[in-house]
Amino acid sequence: MLGTLTALVLAVVGLVALAFVGVVAISAAGKKTTTVEAGAYLVFDLKANLTDTPADGDASGLGSLLAGGDGPQTLQLRQVTRALREAAHDKRIAGVFLTGSLEPSGYGTGFAALKEVRAALADFKASGKPVVAYLDYATTRDLYLAAGATDLALDPYGTLLLPGLASEPMFYAGAFERFGVGVQVTKVGVYKSYAEPFVRKDLSPENREQLGKLLGDIWSDLVGDLSADRKLSPADVQQLADDEGIIRPEVALKSGLVDRLAYKDEIIAKLKKATGKTGADDPFTQVNVADYIGTLAKDTDDEDTQSSMGHIAVVYAEGAIVDGDGQQGEVGGDDFSRELRRLRQDDDVKAIVIRVNSPGGSASAAEHIQREIRLAQEVKPVVISMGSYAASGGYWISAYSKRIFAEPTTITGSIGVVGIHFDIQKLANDLGFTWDAVKTGKHADLMTISRPKSPEELAIFQRMVDWIYGEFIRKVAEGRSLDPAVVRKIAEGRVWSGSEALKLGLVDELGGLDAAIACAAKEADLGTRYTLEEFPRPQSLAERLTAFVERVHPLASSSRGVLSQVMTRFQAEAKTLEQFNDPRGVYARLPVDIIVR
Repeated sequence: MLGTLTALVLAVVGLVALAFVGVVAISAAGKKTTTVEAGAYLVFDLKANLTDTPADGDASGLGSLLAGGDGPQTLQLRQVTRALREAAHDKRIAGVFLTGSLEPSGYGTGFAALKEVRAALADFKASGKPVVAYLDYATTRDLYLAAGATDLALDPYGTLLLPGLASEPMFYAGAFERFGVGVQVTKVGVYKSYAEPFVRKDLSPENREQLGKLLGDIWSDLVGDLSADRKLSPADVQQLADDEGIIRPEVALKSGLVDRLAYKDEIIAKLKKATGKTGADDPFTQVNVADYIGTLAKDTDDEDTQSSMGHIAVVYAEGAIVDGDGQQGEVGGDDFSRELRRLRQDDDVKAIVIRVNSPGGSASAAEHIQREIRLAQEVKPVVISMGSYAASGGYWISAYSKRIFAEPTTITGSIGVVGIHFDIQKLANDLGFTWDAVKTGKHADLMTISRPKSPEELAIFQRMVDWIYGEFIRKVAEGRSLDPAVVRKIAEGRVWSGSEALKLGLVDELGGLDAAIACAAKEADLGTRYTLEEFPRPQSLAERLTAFVERVHPLASSSRGVLSQVMTRFQAEAKTLEQFNDPRGVYARLPVDIIVR
C-alpha cells in the first residue's frame, strides 16, 4: 500500500512538472504578434467547436499539442461573428475562405449557433467582398454554413451529406435490468420523456410525436435557408435529400448545391492569384480567424472612457443545471446565482444579457437562479438570448426576463417535471451485499438506494413533483403574462422549436445574441455607448491545470475514504448520472438525448 501511494505521488508530481513545462511552451508560443497584411483572406477553418462560453486561455493550444498539433479548436460564437463583421469593414481583409469540417462537442455548434454565423457571413458578403468555400466530406452543418458563399467548390471526389435530421437516443433499461439496477419514475407531463432511457427500450408514442414535430420544424428552417442560398426550391432540396442522402460530386454540381468541382490546390491557386502571390512556394496572404480575433480591440481600451460608459454584462448559462457550484461545462446553481447577485449590486452594470444554452437539470438550482434574475429584473433590464438549447430548467430560468430572444432552430419549452429514483438492491444482493436498518420514523430511510420505493413513498415523491409542476406553470404564466390554462395546454413537458415557441408566446422575438445585446442597450437607454463584460471569464491554462491536479491528486481529498474516492471518480466518468444531484430528486430537464444530427 505504501509503495503504491508513493508511486502515485511521484507520478502526479511528474505529470504536474510535465504539464507546467507545457504551459511555459504554449504560453511562449502564444505570445507571437499577429500582423494582418493588406489584401489578406480571413481563413475560417471549420475544424472547430463553436461554444457560447468564452474559450479558456490556451486551452485549445494544449488540446492541439496533446493531439499531435492536429486537434480541433474551441472558438467562442460571439467572437467569430464579431470577427466576420469587423472584417467586412477592415480594408486589410479582401475576403473569407471557409474550409474543413465542423466538429461539434457538448452543447456547441448547434444549428441555432450556426444561424448566427450565417448571418455574420451574409453581412460580410453584403460588403462586396467574396466568400470562398471549399468542401471535401461535408456534413449538413458544413453545407448549411457554406451555402451562401460567393464561390462554393466541392472536391471532385468529395461528398455532401444531406440525408435529413435524426435523433437516436440510447436506452439503458435493458442494461439496468441485466445488472440489477432499479429505476422508478415520478413525473408530470405526457411528453416529459427525460426518464425514458432509464425505464424503456424504445421511444414512447408521445416522445416520437414531439421529436417528429421538432425535427420537422428545424429541418424546414434549414431547407428554407439552403434553398434561398442556392436558388433552389425547398421541394428540390427535399428531393435531393430523399433521393440521394449522400450526394455525389456530379449530382451536387448538376443540382446547383455547389458552384463547381475543384481540387484544393486549384482553390489555393485562385487565392494566391487574388492576393498577388506568384511564387510556387508562397502561401496566399491570409490570417486565420483565431489570430484575427486576437487583433481586435476590446470594446474600448481607454480606462477613462470605460468608466464613463455603462456596462452590459453577458452571462453564459451553458451546460446542465446542477446544484452547488458545478464543474466545467455545467451551470452551478450557487455559483451562477452568486454572479448574478454581484452584477445586480454593481451600479456600473446597467443591463444583463443571459445567454442560455442548457437542457435544464436540477429544479432547485434553476429556482435559485430564477430568483436572482427576478431580483435583478427589479433594478435593471434582464434580457434572455436562447442558444441551441433552452428547455425545461433552461426555460425555468428564462421565464421572467424583460424579453426573450430565440432562433427558429432553438430547442425550448419542455415545461414539465420528473423525479428519478435509482436502487441497487438486486445488484448488491447478487454480489452478496445486504442492508438492514433501524429508524425512528416511518420514512426515515426515504432517500435510500438500497431498495425500491414503496407505493406510499412513491406517492410522497409524486406529490412533490405535482407541486413543482404547478409552480412551473404558475411562474411561466406570470412571467409571460399568459393564462395558466393556456400554459398547461402547451406544457406537458413538450419540446418546441424557437419558431413554434414564438407563436405560442413562450419567446418574444427571433434573433441571436447580438439582437439581445442591442435590446438590453435600448432598455437601459445606453444607445451605442456601452462596454460588454462576459461571465464566466476565461481561465488561463495554468488555472485549468491547477484545478485538474486538485481533482486527480490522490492525496487531495485525504479526509475522504477510499470507497468514496472511487465512487467520485466513477461519477466523473458517468457525467449524466452525476448531474442527478437535486436534493429532492426532482428535475426539470430536456430528454437526455435530443441530439440533432
